[in-house]
Amino acid sequence: MAKKFFFFLLVSSLLITARSQSFQNPILAGYYPDPSICRAGDDYYIINSSFAHYPGIPVFHSKDLLNWQLISYAMNRPSQLALEGSGISRGLFAPAISYHNGTFYIVCTEVSKLGNFIITAKDPKGPWSDPVKLPQVNGIDPSLFFDDNGKAYVVYNSIPPDNKTLWNGHRTIRMYELDPVNLKVIGEEKLLVNGGTDISKKPVWIEGPHIYKKDGWYILMCAEGGTGYNHSEVVFRSKSIEGPYIPYDKNPILTQRHLDSNRKNPITTTGHADIVEDKDGNWWGIFLGCRPYEGDYYNTGRETFMAPVKWVDGWPVFDLGGDEVKYSYPINATGNKTAEKFNGNYLFKDNFNNSNLNLRYQFLRTVTEDWYDLSVNKGKLTINLRKETCSGRSNPSFIGFHQPHLKGYAATAMQFNPAAENEKAGLIVFQNERHFYYLCQSVADGKPVVQLYKDSILVTSIPVNIKKNKNICFKIEASNDKYSFYYSIQKNKWNAVLENMDGKFLSTKEAGGFVGCLYALYATSNGIGSANKASYEWFEVKNADDVYK
Repeated sequence: MAKKFFFFLLVSSLLITARSQSFQNPILAGYYPDPSICRAGDDYYIINSSFAHYPGIPVFHSKDLLNWQLISYAMNRPSQLALEGSGISRGLFAPAISYHNGTFYIVCTEVSKLGNFIITAKDPKGPWSDPVKLPQVNGIDPSLFFDDNGKAYVVYNSIPPDNKTLWNGHRTIRMYELDPVNLKVIGEEKLLVNGGTDISKKPVWIEGPHIYKKDGWYILMCAEGGTGYNHSEVVFRSKSIEGPYIPYDKNPILTQRHLDSNRKNPITTTGHADIVEDKDGNWWGIFLGCRPYEGDYYNTGRETFMAPVKWVDGWPVFDLGGDEVKYSYPINATGNKTAEKFNGNYLFKDNFNNSNLNLRYQFLRTVTEDWYDLSVNKGKLTINLRKETCSGRSNPSFIGFHQPHLKGYAATAMQFNPAAENEKAGLIVFQNERHFYYLCQSVADGKPVVQLYKDSILVTSIPVNIKKNKNICFKIEASNDKYSFYYSIQKNKWNAVLENMDGKFLSTKEAGGFVGCLYALYATSNGIGSANKASYEWFEVKNADDVYK
């Protein structure tokens, strides 16, 4: 009997070990900010802000909160989303996803034209409906709450009472009842929170609200402190959906602003959170955070992190295992080694053998014409040179991939025969319209050259001996605050164009805005019409951040 019992314990231990694994933070590496999560049965979905990148609102799916797959974009048709003329950090702000009675809802703010709106779908892969405007909702960061009595509500950040700002960053949280069938607000607007957790301290930018219901309490969770270094998450609760909402006396429930900025491998700016209960009764919180390489400098934008949540005396509290957000937490799930990765160090390689572009690519603003093709030459991505440039506010010939980590590289192989000095094609690392490095092939004085631009300023031009219709390879290598640029016309023989260029130029701290860097395949004829094309044979991104070794 003792032997059988020992054998049972051994087998049980092996099964637990096989299932016991850890996830790596950020769970969505690179520019995936303002996360929102919902559960539908055994399925979990995360969405993020996409600003003026297109398609809009990425939709991620998981069965276990460990393995995430990008399954669609909620706004992937021009009829849904017109971004022409929008700056990179305009467009779509802070969407929130909900599931109720067989329907998925996303409520969001398009700050340039649409304002607040709702879209719906029966399947989160789409198609999602065209947006329905919510003109009465005056503010940003809306989310939906479905009560157990059948009523629904939209809660959001808005202006101070009577539009009288008492201090810079003075905002409110407000709410309307919502008709979830006709997608219209009902009745009068309700003021839930004025200013923040403690109005005597003049708190700033109360925003990103979510309402949950647990044990008879309405839990209102919000971001506070602004989306920068002082970001935090705070919580209130009430016995009534309309309040009054009382703040938790141990707020904030999540922040990193009080920690030593010189600590090793810091995670900062944590906030804009959402929580979910898993099928085993455990609670988890997702939130945005940043990984700076020095002080408050980061190029990868705001990313999606996850941590356990515990309930203390009826309040949700992030269970970080200490003050610092950890790069890893245990979870009862098994990793899929064959799936595309969105976290940790990984290699992404695309040989362009599929009939459609990989979903991970995004464009600058809405694509309204067919300027790229995967069918003309099998195994090649052909991009038309067009007069639009990445410095403008239209849709250039630009196909981008989020820079996932502070260290690593992006590389590509290309065939291109420039006919004039205005024609250029190559590889770019892009933060916004005025902060990018562009490594490209062109001609100067009738001879082929490799050029490097910082913004629109030519930094260097190098003559190259490349024959017509032959490949040239480009590589951009990132190492925290330094970027190096290389080309090759012989296999595995890289030639430096310039090394250790200023990476802080691409940081949010210097560039401003709300996005992160993208590596992109980019071709342009710089304001002049052209019938020329560039043909890319492969594209890869490899990461090498020290924390994941």
